Amino acid sequence: MFAAYAARIDKDQPLDGLELGDRPEPDVPAGWTTVDVKAASLNHHDLWSLRGVGLSEDLLPMTLGCDAAGVDADGNEVVLHSVIGATGHGVGPAERRTLLTEKYQGTFAERVAVPRWNVLPKPAELSFEEAACLPTAWLTAYRMLFTNAGVRPGDSVLVQGAGGGVATAAIVLGAAAGLRMFATSRHEDKRKRAVELGAEAAVESGARLPQRVDAVLETVGAATWSHSLKSLKPGGTVVISGATSGPNPPAAELNRVFFLELKIVGSTMGSKEELASLLSFCAAKGVRPVIDSTLPLDRAREGFAKMAEGDLFGKVVLTV
Repeated sequence: MFAAYAARIDKDQPLDGLELGDRPEPDVPAGWTTVDVKAASLNHHDLWSLRGVGLSEDLLPMTLGCDAAGVDADGNEVVLHSVIGATGHGVGPAERRTLLTEKYQGTFAERVAVPRWNVLPKPAELSFEEAACLPTAWLTAYRMLFTNAGVRPGDSVLVQGAGGGVATAAIVLGAAAGLRMFATSRHEDKRKRAVELGAEAAVESGARLPQRVDAVLETVGAATWSHSLKSLKPGGTVVISGATSGPNPPAAELNRVFFLELKIVGSTMGSKEELASLLSFCAAKGVRPVIDSTLPLDRAREGFAKMAEGDLFGKVVLTV
């Protein structure tokens, strides 16, 4: 079957390790099933995999891709939960949880195998392309907002780095849930798009906000850390799920953290139950993922290049 896969690890030039071509049909252990992939979306996790983060060379070649929507062996339209082994379904009792592509072959292929437990019904209201955007970036944003930030309708939230998949999802979801959303970006066009998607205001990276906020959603890391802390009200919360600019800010500013009683909460992905709630929320409220571009699987390299260059707003979707 045709697939986009990591053939080599290259920390400096990750796209040099990306290959497109034939791969074996997936193994289907007991308790697993296959899904014919209709659409899959790119995540920064796929670029990190090509750099060898979370993926060791002894597991190569590895089909990339965490997210997918498609049709299962029984003909049902489904969405995949990307976390394997979180509850022990389909894996050994001592196996730690992993994302697809860290140990098991991923979704950038004609077919993928996953534990039956990881398969959820796709709402009829969502296209395959829309549904394929939800299991990683949108689920991450959903958990950051509604599980870990501790905010309620009417509260204010800053999203750092408008344009990325998680940031874009957070703006749309937060606005739909009645939160006052703010955003930052270095790019004027991305700030404009953020406002169009529901942000009350979008400012340049590092600029003062119209007001301090109840929570900050942080995926940028070192470059925006100080601004995130300075943007919070006393007692506010910063939720961090990534650090695309690096994990080590110049200063931790612990004095600001303890004096203002700020909370710092880590957040990773989300549960199957949260994904089910996210799917229902999108179907019921008319919320739809922001798709930057849709490409056939055989043009996956173009999608990876867009992500590597940061030249996107929303998700890149690959169709099969």
